[in-house]
Amino acid sequence: MAGYDDRDGKIWMDGKLVDWRAANVHILSHAMHYASSVFEGERCYNGKIFKSREHSERLHYSASCLDFEIPFSVDEIDAAKKAVLEANGLTDAYVRPVAWRGAGEDMGVSSARNPVHLAIAVWGWGNYYGDAKMKCAKLDISKWKRPSPETIPVHAKAAGLYMICTTSKHAAEAKGCSDALFMDYRGYVAEATGANIFFVKDGEVHTPLPDCFLNGLTRQTVIGMLKEKGIAVHERHIMPEEMEGFEQCWLTGTAAEVTPVGQIGNYNFEVGALTRDIAESYEKLVRS
Repeated sequence: MAGYDDRDGKIWMDGKLVDWRAANVHILSHAMHYASSVFEGERCYNGKIFKSREHSERLHYSASCLDFEIPFSVDEIDAAKKAVLEANGLTDAYVRPVAWRGAGEDMGVSSARNPVHLAIAVWGWGNYYGDAKMKCAKLDISKWKRPSPETIPVHAKAAGLYMICTTSKHAAEAKGCSDALFMDYRGYVAEATGANIFFVKDGEVHTPLPDCFLNGLTRQTVIGMLKEKGIAVHERHIMPEEMEGFEQCWLTGTAAEVTPVGQIGNYNFEVGALTRDIAESYEKLVRS
């Protein structure tokens, strides 16, 4: 497969559809130097983006957390997503809106005078974890911790928050793992590098309280599904040693969808009936 910079197709940039290979930014864009960038990850199923408006609204929220305003409304962003999908002839695709501070009069930490840009790219993308979606993911435990809300805007989907995700995933892959699990700054179980985590014990579900990391839209969807099925869901702080007593585990995310986990460090889990049921139910929901 060609690199992401060398493909046919169109990318929506600042109100226009441009050729994929021409969708470039200046080297002195503020975002490249100071991480002033926010983004979304979305999936389109059968021509419909799942929770499209919620994603566009979160993109605006993330930008506000980084003290900039996207010059396109939620309605305009949703329309642009449809336009770029049609331009590329895709009905099942991954959708990536990204907004950033570009090059302008400022080239330092301050960037109030620089323009804000928005781009949307779409492409066909299969299972985020590859065969692990069917065979179970294996997770390493990262040496890094999710930071305190007092140190960074942890509820924004901002590029800078993913620096430790990249390094952690690289370390995990070097060990033959699919991903890595973070603890938070207090030592509680937090999330994977790009997905939220759920555990099962005695027919009930336990998932970390998202008080210092992103409360994913897929996470919220799955919690709602579980409650509709009459299954108790405990959103709480979870100590790492509690993983020894959990029977099942799965990850959720727009890219990850619902992916079962078979191992985290030295802890092992089965792919039980509840894991299979919630994965199948989610698949039906997004394609309904």
